[in-house]
Amino acid sequence: MVSLDSVSQVTQHDSRRAGGPDSDWEGVRLHVVSGKGGTGKTSVAAALALALAHDGHRTLLVEVEGRQGIAQLFETAELPYEERKIAVAPGGGEVFALAIDPEEALLDYLDMFYHLGRTGKGLKKLGAIDFATTIAPGLRDVLLTGKACEAVRRRVKGDNSWVYDAVVMDAPPTGRISRFLNVNTEVAGLARFGPIHAQAEAVMRVLRSPETAVHLVTLLEEMPVQETVDGVAELRATGLPVGGVVVNMARPPLQVDDETDTGRRLTPDLLDAGLRAAGVRPTKTLVAALLAEADEHAGRIVLETEERQTVRALGLPMYELPLLADGVDLGGLYRLAEALREQGVA
Repeated sequence: MVSLDSVSQVTQHDSRRAGGPDSDWEGVRLHVVSGKGGTGKTSVAAALALALAHDGHRTLLVEVEGRQGIAQLFETAELPYEERKIAVAPGGGEVFALAIDPEEALLDYLDMFYHLGRTGKGLKKLGAIDFATTIAPGLRDVLLTGKACEAVRRRVKGDNSWVYDAVVMDAPPTGRISRFLNVNTEVAGLARFGPIHAQAEAVMRVLRSPETAVHLVTLLEEMPVQETVDGVAELRATGLPVGGVVVNMARPPLQVDDETDTGRRLTPDLLDAGLRAAGVRPTKTLVAALLAEADEHAGRIVLETEERQTVRALGLPMYELPLLADGVDLGGLYRLAEALREQGVA
C-alpha cells in the first residue's frame, strides 16, 4: 500500500480521464457501488467499469468483500491480491481487477510505516494479523478503502498521468455503506493520532472530494427502494457524495397500452376471441390461467410505476438496466455497459 499522504496533495485532473465532458460524472474518478443484497450491485459495478474503460481508458474494478464475484462474472480464475487485467472494452480500453485482502493490506501497511518486512509475515503465521482486523473493524475498513483510494491517486512515474482513469469499488450493501466509508469516525476510538489516524484522514479527503460518487443499485420493489431512500439519507447525513441510482433488472411491460386502465383490462370474452383469432382453441382452464397472469402483470406495472416515482423523487441521476433473460454472463456485462453509456454514465 502506498501512503496517501505522499500523493493526496496532487489535486489537478489529467486531461485524459473516464467520465469526460459528455458524461454525467465528469471529474469523478472513484465510483463506489452499493445496493441491497440481491439487487445485482456486483454486476452493475462490473458493467460500470467496462463502460468507463470505453475508448481507450483504463479502469480498476475493486472488490472488498472477499466473495470473488468479479472473477465469476468475467469467467476468470480467482483474483489474487494484485491488480490483474481481466477485460478489454470497446475502443481498446482495459479493465483491471483487484480483490483487496485486509490481511495482506495490513502487511503492506506495517511494512510501509514500521518497516517490519519479514517480521510482518511472521505475525500473519501467528494469527496476529487476522486478530487485529477482527477486533478492530474500523482498521479493516481503513485498509480496504485506503487501498482503493491509493489507486485513485496513483500517478505514472515520469509523465505524471493517472495510472487509472477511474476506479470502481464493489462496496458493501447499503445498510453498511455509510459506516464502511466513514472511516474517520470508525477509527476515532482506535487511534487519535499517529499513522493510522493520518491514513484515515487521507482516505476521507478522497472520499469526501468531488472525485468520488457513491452510486446505489435498486430493483423496482418496495424493500430495495426503501433501503435506497434510507441509504441516500445516511450518506447525505455523513457528508459523503451521493452519485446516481441504477434501477437494475427492469422489465418492459408486455404491451404498449397502459395496463393500469381498468377500461382496457382483459375479460374472458376478449381473451377467448383473441385466442380463437390466433388459431388457439380456448378452454376455461387456459382462459382462467391467462387472466390470472394478466392481472398479476398489471399489478406489477402499478407497483413498479409507484417505486419508480419514489426513486425519481430523490432528485438524483437515474439509470435503468434491463433484466437479462439468460442471466448475466460476460456478453451480458458488455450489453449492460453499453446501456450505461447510452444513458450518459460514461
